[in-house]
Amino acid sequence: MTRLPAADADHGIPAHKRWRLGAIPWLDEAERAPRTRVIVDNDFMGDPDDLFQLVHHLLSPSVEIPLIVASHLHAGEPWDPSENQAANAALVARDVMARMGVDGEDRIVVGAEHALVDPATPRDTPAARAIIAEALRDDPRPLYYCAGGGLTDLASALLLEPAIAHRMTLVWIGGSEHEGLGLLAPGVPPAEYNLTIDTPSARAVFGDTAIPIWQIPRPTYRQALVTMAELRVGIRPLGAVGAYLYDELAVVGTMLAQHGMNAGETYVLGDQPLVLLTALQTAFEPDPASSDYVTRPTPRIDADGLYVDNPDGRPMRVYTQVDNRLTFDDMRAKLAELAAWQAAP
Repeated sequence: MTRLPAADADHGIPAHKRWRLGAIPWLDEAERAPRTRVIVDNDFMGDPDDLFQLVHHLLSPSVEIPLIVASHLHAGEPWDPSENQAANAALVARDVMARMGVDGEDRIVVGAEHALVDPATPRDTPAARAIIAEALRDDPRPLYYCAGGGLTDLASALLLEPAIAHRMTLVWIGGSEHEGLGLLAPGVPPAEYNLTIDTPSARAVFGDTAIPIWQIPRPTYRQALVTMAELRVGIRPLGAVGAYLYDELAVVGTMLAQHGMNAGETYVLGDQPLVLLTALQTAFEPDPASSDYVTRPTPRIDADGLYVDNPDGRPMRVYTQVDNRLTFDDMRAKLAELAAWQAAP
């Protein structure tokens, strides 16, 4: 579980080591040229893999992040059983940015605290309105909506203003196995975790909107597997931020042990493909060239969170393999650059 920080936590970052989101002061100006826009949407009070994704995206100079949506979990979720999951997620996002020395709190918006009641009824929240405003902003660069949890706020925005569907692409960590694609892990439930955070919203986004979808389903995001030894050696020594990320994963192991579970020596950092597919595209003919996908008609989703064949559905990408070498080498390098800059006089 991600530990809830104090609202006014001071991490002792001196003024000359603070930087505005997007500035990345250890890079030359020519290296800070965002060519895509990314809206980050994640349940930051849940599995700490979202913290790695947020830090990695914030350190990526090829993307501009105009909006960070702090979203909810399942009602009564053990990660955070409170009624303020989205608000707490926003506190976590602010705390992560404070640890990095990033001034960008104005980009964070609190999403809806509860799932949709049905696929046709949006939750008209400031987060949904902010999504609409960014999608309608006059900017020729591609806009990606990177979601690592449920889809409540995106679905609400699309239901409130359907025209934005043609102005962005959803990159989503979620959904169960497609027939003939990927391995079904033993013991997993039929419906995938992120989808069931808000099944009505997934039904709306897949079946009742026109937004293009790049899906990283369960068997693919489970490939983003690292060992705790790799993290101890490669991430924990990289300054205060690296140590924080490692420690948050260690808390999960302790929590599981208290419930009689042994987490072993690996961890799935399943939200990292969001960075891979958006920030780490090729220089020419930009695309996530080192990861594999198939194109399929977008299925509908039933009330149980399972796919329903829809041969006439719009084409969607279903990623079947992700480039972990590129992802994790890049994350380590960027954390090392941040740590070196923070340690310099």
